[in-house]
Amino acid sequence: MSPDRREKTLRGIGVSHGIAIGPAFLVQVDRPHVPQWKVAAQDIAAEQARFQQSVMTAQNELGELKEKSASLPDTAAEEIGLLLDAHLAMLSGSRLVRGVIKRIADEGINAEAAIEHVMQELTDQFRALRDKYIAARIDDVEAVSNRLIRILMNLPYIALDSVPPGGIVLAKEISPADTALMDPKRFAGLATVHGGAAGHTAVMARSLGIPSVLGLDPDMLDHSGHGGIAIVDGVTGVLILNPSEATLAEYRARQQALQNARADLDKITTLPAETTDGQAISLRANLELPRDVQAIVDSGAEGIGLFRTEFLFMNRSTLPSEDEQFDSMAAVVRAMQGKPVTFRTLDIGGDKIARAVGAWIAEATNPALGLRAIRLSLKQPQLLIDQFRAMLRAAALGPVRVLLPMVTTAEEVEQAAQLLRRCHADLKAEGTAVPEALPPLGTMIEIPAAALSADSLAAVSDFFALGTNDLVQYTVAIDRGNDQVAALYNPLNPAVLRLIEFTLEAARRAGIPVSICGEMGADPRYTPLLLGLGLREFSVGSAALPRIKQRIRALGLAECEAHARLVMDQYDPAQITAIVEQYGS
Repeated sequence: MSPDRREKTLRGIGVSHGIAIGPAFLVQVDRPHVPQWKVAAQDIAAEQARFQQSVMTAQNELGELKEKSASLPDTAAEEIGLLLDAHLAMLSGSRLVRGVIKRIADEGINAEAAIEHVMQELTDQFRALRDKYIAARIDDVEAVSNRLIRILMNLPYIALDSVPPGGIVLAKEISPADTALMDPKRFAGLATVHGGAAGHTAVMARSLGIPSVLGLDPDMLDHSGHGGIAIVDGVTGVLILNPSEATLAEYRARQQALQNARADLDKITTLPAETTDGQAISLRANLELPRDVQAIVDSGAEGIGLFRTEFLFMNRSTLPSEDEQFDSMAAVVRAMQGKPVTFRTLDIGGDKIARAVGAWIAEATNPALGLRAIRLSLKQPQLLIDQFRAMLRAAALGPVRVLLPMVTTAEEVEQAAQLLRRCHADLKAEGTAVPEALPPLGTMIEIPAAALSADSLAAVSDFFALGTNDLVQYTVAIDRGNDQVAALYNPLNPAVLRLIEFTLEAARRAGIPVSICGEMGADPRYTPLLLGLGLREFSVGSAALPRIKQRIRALGLAECEAHARLVMDQYDPAQITAIVEQYGS
């Protein structure tokens, strides 16, 4: 029976802007059938050695993948780096590795079967805990286990090599590691059943500029689209299989319009970010890795609003020295040539795993709510001292701000401020070059408790930075990386908007500036609302910066304030979304 070639439209979540048109290629990444056989007693040690060899091969594969991914743009390098570090950690003395070694010996079975049994045992235990953070680790256990099984069975990891140039990848799911190997010059678009707008794969797709729709109906996997033409509309979240000539003509026109719009964006790089009534808006960029600083300089950003320092600690077993941190920070400050740089202190813990600090972070049922970020730095103050000293030394080369992550109380800010003053005094006494005045010390508002206590935090902070990714996640209790609930992750939830409004009002009363550095700030649909609520500083990925500038330059503050009042009078998220979408169209 030949496949149905009628036009079929499926709706999902548009996670990466753009329209792709090309041949559809259905990627089947089914788990291999794992054979099981008995291993004679005298061969147990050899079978364990065969397994250990597969572990070493997997470690080498992940290391090579991490090297390849280091050249990825924007947030992609950090996202894939954190993920691969988690997978590498599972290959080093973990319950998975220990369990396989033991099961080969106890049951006398082959390594492939032992891996499958231990994987099933671990995932069953994790599911029984009914905790969304632990559940998210199930994917990691399965990914690492399947990699080991494929190595032992000498099977290819994924069949992306067969995708034709300009092809549209259709799949049940594509891991972030696989996405990292997708060359945007070859792969036109991506459509999957699993995944959400704020998960790892979505961030990777956006960073690579591959139009993508995730969270689609499994019907797309029925082979009806394979080999035919497909359209991925990452703007509206639509996948069209076997489009008619009329539909093709419509989407080709839309595609051309988007390309023309991108060309227009290139023309505004040197123009100021100001509203139609002359209100200047500070438009800065987020920086993941020092090597990306030139892209920020070229984008016309007024500075770096968020420089994540975690990369210095990842994929290593020793802590970076003060001098190592200073060298990286100094290079960025010099490259910005007098424009301000905001360094965020270490935000390790939760889903970010670093072997160098692993001994201080015990296994937790709910790691996202455990010892991480500022809590870890204050409990192990030498971490903060080394970072502060490096930042202060870099501040002698140009304007610097210091930002504290995951703050919940004013006491945490005061403790950090006391350490910063001490480091400043020590460096001056040593004769080391530092600025005469302390750099501004700011607080990340990314936890509801911080937003609700913004008045007290404003009294001890020089500025705020809204981290909307975590603020949304913690407020609505949605794991943005869990595709089962990802569609419920909504920055326009009234509770989230009220926390943002409360933060902005507290900062205005205290006379301190507020920036936004989460994904919400990088979406032009939300720009009028944020301006209307009083935001005057954005920090976004350099790729998103031109679109936000273009939006700002087309808006007047009075209309934004009226729009914000209309939105804030609503209580229904669906109605709020409709208002925001209509205003942005």
